[in-house]
Amino acid sequence: MFTGLVEEVGRIRSRTGARLRIGARAVLEDVEVGHSVAVDGCCLTVVAHGEGWWEADLSDETLARTTLGARAPGDPVNLERPLRLADRLGGHLVQGHVDGVGEVLAPAPDLAVRLPAGLGRYVVEKGSIAVDGVSLTVVAAHDDAVTTSIVPHTAEVTALATRRPGERVNLEVDLVAKYVERLVGAR
Repeated sequence: MFTGLVEEVGRIRSRTGARLRIGARAVLEDVEVGHSVAVDGCCLTVVAHGEGWWEADLSDETLARTTLGARAPGDPVNLERPLRLADRLGGHLVQGHVDGVGEVLAPAPDLAVRLPAGLGRYVVEKGSIAVDGVSLTVVAAHDDAVTTSIVPHTAEVTALATRRPGERVNLEVDLVAKYVERLVGAR
């Protein structure tokens, strides 16, 4: 479980087959093999690490449902370690399970993203959405798009300010909305 508050922007160093190497500092402070790290909102398992880098294996599901397979060496990625029970919850509950990939329609600060079919029903004005792992408040919600406002601090400490129209981003909608739909639909 994550908060959507990015700890640092890392860089893709390499990809060999399904293995991704990421340059980082902050998320390595107490890392061990087997730990989780969210990369652009996708929960990955640390399989190796060293001075200034760590590696994860990408499953077929991850390659098919996220933007990580298209990332290239040098690309910036948002990184976050999992929430500890003693931590403050400053963002919102983010699982690191990408629900879909959207397309940037307008860049920050008024970030607009086209939603894949079916995700719009989980997005409400003033609700939360994670875009590339960043917890954001929804300014405007539509069936096929969402608009958020990227404040200067968020632009400085995440990779969202680098995302341009046409680029793809990972999206995770609110977990509670998905459970409510399932419970109500069962009646």
